[in-house]
Amino acid sequence: MQSLAEGAGLGSSEPMSDLTRRAVLASGLALAATAAGANTPRSAVPRLRPGADDPGRLADATRARIAEARLGGRVSYLVADARTGAVLGLGQPQRPMPPASTAKSITAAYALDFLGPGHRFVTQLIATGPVRDGRLEGDLVLAGGGDPLLTTDHLALMAEAAYDAGLREVAGGFAIWSGALPHVWEIDPAQPDHLRYNPSISGLNLNFNRVHFGWQARGDAHDLSLDARTNVHVPPISVIRARTDTRRLPVFAHDYDASAGLERWSVAQAALGASGTRWLPVRQSADYAAEVFQSFARARGIDLPRAVALDAPPRGAVLAAQVGDPLTRVLRGLLRYSTNLTAETVGLSATTAAQDGVPPVSLPESAAVMTDWARGALGMRDSRFVDHSGLSGLSRVTARDMVAALVTLGPEGPLAPVLREITLTDDAGEPEPMRLRAKTGTLNFVSALTGYIRTRRGRDLAFAILTDAPVRRAAVAPDDREAPAGTAVWSRRSREMQFDLCRIWAATA
Repeated sequence: MQSLAEGAGLGSSEPMSDLTRRAVLASGLALAATAAGANTPRSAVPRLRPGADDPGRLADATRARIAEARLGGRVSYLVADARTGAVLGLGQPQRPMPPASTAKSITAAYALDFLGPGHRFVTQLIATGPVRDGRLEGDLVLAGGGDPLLTTDHLALMAEAAYDAGLREVAGGFAIWSGALPHVWEIDPAQPDHLRYNPSISGLNLNFNRVHFGWQARGDAHDLSLDARTNVHVPPISVIRARTDTRRLPVFAHDYDASAGLERWSVAQAALGASGTRWLPVRQSADYAAEVFQSFARARGIDLPRAVALDAPPRGAVLAAQVGDPLTRVLRGLLRYSTNLTAETVGLSATTAAQDGVPPVSLPESAAVMTDWARGALGMRDSRFVDHSGLSGLSRVTARDMVAALVTLGPEGPLAPVLREITLTDDAGEPEPMRLRAKTGTLNFVSALTGYIRTRRGRDLAFAILTDAPVRRAAVAPDDREAPAGTAVWSRRSREMQFDLCRIWAATA
């Protein structure tokens, strides 16, 4: 489960200019092209070169550990010098494989390039008319800027700020603007409806677009609740409803009543115990955020009608604003907690910036723009993304392409500071004499690890390890995709193998 405290306590870095960012990419491309040899096309793809380390010792130990894991599927890997692109070991590195959440590292680099490390997402409360003696002679608009980290607590503070600014009454209506990003109903349509990590996306998001669902047995029935809770506030929600059903499967079913503007969940009563809770995804995130804000305004004596959606950005005076964290901090949280909504919002926002402020029509369209960027800027010539989070099993990358991207970006480049530090320990529980900065990725019978290693001798390596078991993955029934039998054990064995390969490379290279 991903924490709603994503990114809390993480540091930030100084903004980098567009010129500096692009210079970093350009210099990385030139360096990797030089390493490939004078008679080859300019390319970020690392290649074996005369004078490169003999990969024999790495190959023997690597192959032995892969065989020992007995994954019963496919393993692709490549490890190279992160500064020169000299390849030190490889195994089927051109095989296209699902990246899972390692795709988020490419999304992070994409966002840094087009938005910049200092970019901040802003949510605004806009008055379309003047405020006279506490009365707004116009409409009040809650306008989203795509912030992936907006919470219930932030909306409470915005309502308080508007009150402190003198707002007591709204003569006009209450509206919402979520068009800064396209409305995506769900990230991956192939996933079951109820998975919390597959929510909607829009320009106005709240609590990672998850609603808290609780149940308590009362005789032969259950009392159900839905709220937008944080550690501080627990506002109830009415634009999303829940009821029990006598069916056995599916456990959860969702539908949307457009005429009433209501999301409805039905739950198999037989699957509910005496009591419990879980997070469910929200499909109409702007309506969800609007109701939460209304509840805080009402608590201040400001009654607002039901929100209407605007088709164009509002104009007027800003009564209150929630300014998000710098992008570097957002990305550190993204690569640590791997929250899909954050990946999709920063990816969609980067595409909007790449298109001079015009949002993409859809998530696949945005992913296609990122794919083209990755091919040109990072040398990822054989990879294709269909989203920014890696949740879809249809995206494909190669180990060669992932390492090409890492070599291009460099071990001290724009991506490195936001990658997660992973501490590996030996049998005695002591930290291994190495530094690992990497991104993990997991889907059902898919596991990946990619990043940088600082070896015992101070050498910087770039690596990618991709594993999957496509036959076992294809056999998973659609309703069983949340936690199919066998996937946890398989994933654990794959991850242990990946970390052991990092130990081997750090000790040998």
